[in-house]
Amino acid sequence: MKIVFFGSPATAVPSFKALLGAGHSVELVVTQPDKPAGRGRKLVPSAVKAFAVERGIPVIGPAKIRTDETALETIRAAGPEVNVVVAYGQIIPRAVHYFPRYHSLNVHFSLLPKYRGAAPVQWAVLNGDTESGVTIIELNDRMDEGDILAVRRVAVGPRATAGELEGRLAAIGAELLVGTLGRLDSVARIAQDHGLATLAPKIKNEDGRVLWEDTATVLDRKVRALADRTGVYTFFGAKRLNILRGRDLPAGKPAAEPGRIVAVGKEGLTVACGGATAYVIEELQPEGRGAMAAHAFSLGARIAPGDSLG
Repeated sequence: MKIVFFGSPATAVPSFKALLGAGHSVELVVTQPDKPAGRGRKLVPSAVKAFAVERGIPVIGPAKIRTDETALETIRAAGPEVNVVVAYGQIIPRAVHYFPRYHSLNVHFSLLPKYRGAAPVQWAVLNGDTESGVTIIELNDRMDEGDILAVRRVAVGPRATAGELEGRLAAIGAELLVGTLGRLDSVARIAQDHGLATLAPKIKNEDGRVLWEDTATVLDRKVRALADRTGVYTFFGAKRLNILRGRDLPAGKPAAEPGRIVAVGKEGLTVACGGATAYVIEELQPEGRGAMAAHAFSLGARIAPGDSLG
């Protein structure tokens, strides 16, 4: 089947690989423009673009696909039988969805209609969900509201990070996508129950700030959901500290106000949280430096019980 593939991050690459492995012909890739990264702000291609270039597949990266007529003409000229969209990162116009014979399919990393939006995996971890999954939908004019073609459910472990869960869902989604394409002529379309819909908006930088008045369980979910993407941070004096890894302690441990360091040891920094709980910071990244064990940082910064974060 001739396909135009829309995708950008590494989590879209498994679906791209699966399509090629199943014998489909990806005629064109549409991805986000190259973005500056690192200290030198050198332009870096998306993971999907890098994969496509290695295989000699044409790529375009329109800044705003909804208004880029040249991009729309290039997509039409590719002559796809179906468009496949996996974590592309832009809203695709109606003109693209409906001209292929089989329209446009989307691999979405949630159990739709739950978590419509840009960050379904992060919000699943933030909310402490015990189940997630992948949904294949046929795209329409509204965000993640199209008919459901296939669903696969998975359990979410109690210590799962968003990165780990997203990796699992990416692999499952690739398999589910190929199976769905193989039965497009007969697959049933199931309308979503819009009354059950919830949203998973894009994570903003301020969402990663630690509120020590929250319970340690809430903080633990935040670190597992956001530390490997937008970042979870607090402050020691005027210096920002990114929290990379840690764990929550049960209620009844600290007798201190939230944000107060109650213990310093090889296991890390134990910090009082709301609800008489505590959180152990095990690994962190001080502003302007690399990742390190929290204990090593405490020695250099001369942190002691009674000091405060936040």
